[in-house]
Amino acid sequence: MAIFYPLNDGIYCVDTLYVSEQVASIYLIREGDEVAVIETGTYHSVANLLGTLEALEIDPCQIRYVIPTHVHLDHAGGAGEMMRRFEQAELLIHPRGAAHMIDPEKLIAGTVAVYGQEKFDALYGRIEPVDESRVRIMQDSTRIGLQNRELEFFDTQGHARHHFCIYDDRSRGVFTGDSFGISYRPMKTLQRGLIPTTPPTQFDPAAMHATVEKIMGFDPELLYLTHYGEFAGPSAQVDSFNRWIDTYVDLTRRVNPLDEASTVELERSLTHTLLDGLSDAEVPLSRVLQTDLRLNAQGLAWWWQRTQGD
Repeated sequence: MAIFYPLNDGIYCVDTLYVSEQVASIYLIREGDEVAVIETGTYHSVANLLGTLEALEIDPCQIRYVIPTHVHLDHAGGAGEMMRRFEQAELLIHPRGAAHMIDPEKLIAGTVAVYGQEKFDALYGRIEPVDESRVRIMQDSTRIGLQNRELEFFDTQGHARHHFCIYDDRSRGVFTGDSFGISYRPMKTLQRGLIPTTPPTQFDPAAMHATVEKIMGFDPELLYLTHYGEFAGPSAQVDSFNRWIDTYVDLTRRVNPLDEASTVELERSLTHTLLDGLSDAEVPLSRVLQTDLRLNAQGLAWWWQRTQGD
């Protein structure tokens, strides 16, 4: 049985089943008889996407675009397999990400170096190259049509240098990838439940602040987060999110970011602030954020090392 749920304006959230349920999203935008797929999940995610298409009575030949927001493998690892199956689709990609989709060997090698081959295979499966003739580079402010709908692509730095976001004029929503943070379902009702994600190796706090301002320049009513699902009322989170970025940076000044203590301190700070009097039993943050906390601490360490001497 396919795992997905309908949102608004012809948009569907499809679970990638990355690590477990409700960790990462693929979005379908259905406009007439044309469909765009935003994010691909991993090779393992394609089966649930195909099941969703069948449940929605969407023929694979209706897929016009496959659109990873950036080339981290939980967002783009399934692109090659999708392009193999959706023979008429174009892959729309950030200028800095295109080479990694055409020849993913460096991307694979770097990820295997972090996780090891066995865990890589379990998490990501096969990474297939995409034929260059089917890759379309999306520059900042590029617009495309999906029948009567317009999607605008805009460059968003801070999380990764190969990242764009997409504004959908129909829903007045932005597909944010990882540029405006993460909020898993247990976090969505919390006052400060939208937090930055800063994995190695391209976290840039100044650029992330600028990206939030750029996203909010569209006056969006909704964010479509990859991690995870729809987030309403983003304007109420802007000040909080910017403070989170500054809190992360301050942490590197107070705790040696190369030491395990930084992960502990990051978890303590996040948990204390997010819960705001609730118990971890009521909102199981330690469980849902375990991997993100580790990766965020590693990303802060990379950033700290890179900026020493500036």
